Amino acid sequence: MIYFKTEYPSPVGMLTMASGGENLIGLWMEGQKHFCSSLTGEMIPKDDLPVFTATRNWLDDYFAGKQPAIDDLPLAPMGSPFRQQVWQILREIPYGQTITYGDIAKELGTGCAQAVGGAVGHNPIGIIIPCHRVMGAGNKLTGYDGGVDRKLWLLSHEGIDISKLK
Repeated sequence: MIYFKTEYPSPVGMLTMASGGENLIGLWMEGQKHFCSSLTGEMIPKDDLPVFTATRNWLDDYFAGKQPAIDDLPLAPMGSPFRQQVWQILREIPYGQTITYGDIAKELGTGCAQAVGGAVGHNPIGIIIPCHRVMGAGNKLTGYDGGVDRKLWLLSHEGIDISKLK
């Protein structure tokens, strides 16, 4: 399969976007743990796809302090049905709020926060599908595939008092 990619310079470093042509299927930070792991084909640079233009505009608004709607973008992350369910819950976390892995597990009716953690960690559309808003039990700051410093930056950018995180 052939995918298209472009880059976006952001306050948290270079971001790489991926698309099959119509939908955004990936947004990764440079050096991210699972960088492009959901793609199994060749990635060809193509800066002028309409979905990339829409995503750039969305990111411009986000980094300018606005709260653009996730549903404004045609997203199509690739993953198992379980991961899709977890990523849908992530899309519903409001700006400036956090949720725990355990909360997501309860919402899904599963007692396995670790499985939820695996799905959150493999989110292929970072920032837009806000996996950075997920915390450990007791609002404990946990790892982040893009790096904890970036997670803290994103949370602070969204108005969360990061001094209260454990």
